Amino acid sequence: MQYLRTLRDTDIFYGLSKKHLEAIAGVCQEVRFEEGELIVKENAPSDELYIIVEGHVEIIIDPSIIVARGQRVPGPTGIVTLRPGQTFGEIGLVDRGLRSASARAASPETCLLFVSRQDLLRLCEKDHELGYNLMRNIAEELAFKIRNTDLMLRERLLWQTQSY
Repeated sequence: MQYLRTLRDTDIFYGLSKKHLEAIAGVCQEVRFEEGELIVKENAPSDELYIIVEGHVEIIIDPSIIVARGQRVPGPTGIVTLRPGQTFGEIGLVDRGLRSASARAASPETCLLFVSRQDLLRLCEKDHELGYNLMRNIAEELAFKIRNTDLMLRERLLWQTQSY
């Protein structure tokens, strides 16, 4: 299968057997985006995972979603640029809630793999070892992202409270 190497090199698939990676590759769909094209929109329903194969993806948040009416805020802001082998959309695999950010192709010919929650859960139900290892890896990935967000917030608060 052509995407085995990409899946093997992706953190949330770390340690999965070749058999498990082949099963996941079997439910992946390739999607392509041009630079600047919106991939997913903040506050939209989410139930899929994206894996970056080629190109870069910018993750964007819109602060105006949580401010009081009439309050002045900056427009949508890029918070991180993801590269090949990285993923986004893991939260949608867990709770199918609204997206916490938008994602936009940040390079020409961005190639992604798309995996639906339904297909991935079906694989996990069929093979509990795959399910356990995958869910453990997703939990670790989300914990890593939460810790990074916490550090970023602390840094911003620290710099805002210092006066020069």
